[in-house]
Amino acid sequence: MSNDYVYLNQNVQIEPLCDQWYAWPHLIPPATAARNITEGHLKLLDSYLNAPAVHASAAKNPQLLGGPFIDHGGKRVEELRALRDRTKKERADLIALSAALGELNTLLLGSAKGFSLQSLYEQVPAMLRGYVELTYDLNNHPTYRIIEPLLYQSNYYHTHTQSLMLRTITADHRPFVLSTPRLEDETSVHLRLPFSDPRIDSLFKLKTIPQPWFSVRDQFDIDARSEAAFRSFFTETPPPPYEPFQGQGIRWRYFGHACILIETDGLNLLFDPVLSYTYESSISRYTYADLPDVIDYVFITHNHQDHILMETLLQLRHQIRNIVVPRNSYGMLQDPSLKLLFEAIGFDHVIELNECQSLQLSDDGDVMGIPFFGEHGDLSVGTKLAYLVRLGGHTLLFAADSCNIEPFLYEHVHRIVGDIDMVFIGMECDGAPCSWVYGPLMPQRLERAMDQSRRLAGSNYEQAMQIVNQFHAKEVYVYAMGQEPWLNYIMSVKYTDQSRPIVDSTRLIADCISRGIHAERLFGEKTILLTDSCASTMA
Repeated sequence: MSNDYVYLNQNVQIEPLCDQWYAWPHLIPPATAARNITEGHLKLLDSYLNAPAVHASAAKNPQLLGGPFIDHGGKRVEELRALRDRTKKERADLIALSAALGELNTLLLGSAKGFSLQSLYEQVPAMLRGYVELTYDLNNHPTYRIIEPLLYQSNYYHTHTQSLMLRTITADHRPFVLSTPRLEDETSVHLRLPFSDPRIDSLFKLKTIPQPWFSVRDQFDIDARSEAAFRSFFTETPPPPYEPFQGQGIRWRYFGHACILIETDGLNLLFDPVLSYTYESSISRYTYADLPDVIDYVFITHNHQDHILMETLLQLRHQIRNIVVPRNSYGMLQDPSLKLLFEAIGFDHVIELNECQSLQLSDDGDVMGIPFFGEHGDLSVGTKLAYLVRLGGHTLLFAADSCNIEPFLYEHVHRIVGDIDMVFIGMECDGAPCSWVYGPLMPQRLERAMDQSRRLAGSNYEQAMQIVNQFHAKEVYVYAMGQEPWLNYIMSVKYTDQSRPIVDSTRLIADCISRGIHAERLFGEKTILLTDSCASTMA
């Protein structure tokens, strides 16, 4: 047994953590991490410690799914108290950094009145000196720019708080992760590894390339208490081999939500990877086991947790040759750089793409960054792109959550790129209020009416139909709806037949079909073969 070669099981769930909170993208850059600690984590922990029964009740209420409630059943109070106290002690510098950002905002609002800002640098909180540039916009409204690369190279970027929590998963249900810190139990193993540690790649290579059990155990410094649980994550049975696409033309596969794999004979592209694990289910789906050994390009549309899932990306890092991200707005607190983030956690070959800039993929293929409006609560966020894929005589637009709030944008784009064969458009047109993601970053709480009006929403029927009409699309696919049950732990979306996203997308599909345009709402899995420039066939 000790010398047996073992594989990592396909149903081992790996949750990346920062301070034992699920690691979504705002918990990695120092400035956004600081604000989430003080305005999110510590307040949640204090609330739970004061009223654990209230949290237990709220976490069971389907109407409150995704709300600020810790889902530990009103129990484990002392462990959560210890986490709060440890956070206050070990993250004191980031707590102070959050306070300094608040002080800086107050300074600018009170003292920057349109005159030179030079004299204010001496009043910038000491820990921010040299890390921020004070500026005005063209209307003389004061703001500041964070020098993000310097913060990543400072003591404010903590890697020792990063870790992985492993356990076996057998069903789709998982507690909502963004409001509940993860605690160890007898079924879990907690690997305290920075996300950039190369041993993480070694772990996930074990899904297809076995190693001797003792070598695996010793590589990860597993103690005797955790050895039995860790050993249960491995098997001597090899997984079924992946069969690469080697046919003519193009194959695209839908993996759920906004995750699409495009394969040609020699090129693999993956968009917004968010994947299910492999286990018995009544809903057919593609999983990690259905990905090629090498992914030439991963494309990220925008910086929301259902499009950048660290849990998936860290597992795929060893397979990814290049990762393509939108270029950001340089130093805005609400818009951290994805290039810096991915490089900090160990990704090589991170490519930033601008709006209307193309990336050559092959002799007959490229991807162009298409401007992406809306879905960010009217905040100034530049890190967002739709992608136009031109490959093998086909054109496919992956618009993700682009909200067509200004149709003239697509008139201008159409003039440049022409008609498009296939449009993939998100229609989660209700969306969460702005504060659901960005609240911890705001110095002052948004009034409720303002917050409710500024939604993180995709296109509705009218907006989506304008895109279809503008590009004379031959096929339309509604996606990025968060309907797959394996997404509930990060999405908290529950639709009924009367929900506006369902009503509007159903209307769009019906209207398209009535006009001879193939249209459908994607769910679960789908495979399409594109065999010539004007036809698609189901595999």
